[in-house]
Amino acid sequence: MSTEAIGGAASFDASTPLARELADLSNRRRNFAKRVVPLPETTRVFTVANQKGGVGKTTTTVNLAAALARSGARVLVIDLDPQGNASTALGVEHRAETPSVYDALIRDEPMSDLVQKSPEFDTLFCVPATIDLAGAEIELVPMVAREQRLRSSVDTYLQESFDAGAAYHYVFIDCPPSLGLLTINAFVAAHEVLIPIQCEYYALEGLSQLLKNIQLIERHLNPTLAVSTILLTMYDGRTRLAFQVAEDVRSHFPDQTLTAVIPRSVRVSEAPSYGQTVISFDPNSPGALSYFEAAAEIADRGAPTDGN
Repeated sequence: MSTEAIGGAASFDASTPLARELADLSNRRRNFAKRVVPLPETTRVFTVANQKGGVGKTTTTVNLAAALARSGARVLVIDLDPQGNASTALGVEHRAETPSVYDALIRDEPMSDLVQKSPEFDTLFCVPATIDLAGAEIELVPMVAREQRLRSSVDTYLQESFDAGAAYHYVFIDCPPSLGLLTINAFVAAHEVLIPIQCEYYALEGLSQLLKNIQLIERHLNPTLAVSTILLTMYDGRTRLAFQVAEDVRSHFPDQTLTAVIPRSVRVSEAPSYGQTVISFDPNSPGALSYFEAAAEIADRGAPTDGN
């Protein structure tokens, strides 16, 4: 430690890593405060998927949705994971017997009867998942058009919302960490795929298989589907490994990978235990700011051009 730093707070050493980090965070907050987040002209439907567990998939889904809702967008989250973690984070009811996405998939219930408003923001909504969804993979097998059932329900609801003057700007579908019928339904219902990738050693393992499956679905079931967005999560700037993984992902997917990265953050991890996203739990934290930046970048990429 320098003699200036030993001298006390009045002579704080501004060249330390902590000081530089705090200055950078302050600059990012000021820059983001000036940003205007554009709204898309038509609804953008994302499936958030990665067959590898523990990459921040659900965390990314709910925090991007909350960040966009706070920025003025009307957002719907569809929880397609039987664990119901997205429903928990958004503070919506998802106990057994609660009307849920299972009822849309298996019982043809209209999605308008299943949507709940999140207590976080007036423009943030969720179709919850209950434990019933755990058996849906088996129940879907004998059904007619089993891969299209979520898409039919979503399209009908989005049209009803548009006709009622309450159109959604974004829909995020949170998938289970597998490539079963639930995930296939999510891919068929969406236009864009968002893949969170953890900045660790096994980050790219299994990604090629996921991309092959997406290509098969695009070819045979949903010609409008495309991998539009890759988000680097759990980034630890202190390690060379995280930097190398980020470089590898950017070199393989230069157009899809967002500039914003999501750091490892205690506040991001704590928020779901309070039934909140980090956007409402601690909006000034580095994790929340990173999700705000990622959401703004996604919005910018889908903004109408001047020529439209």
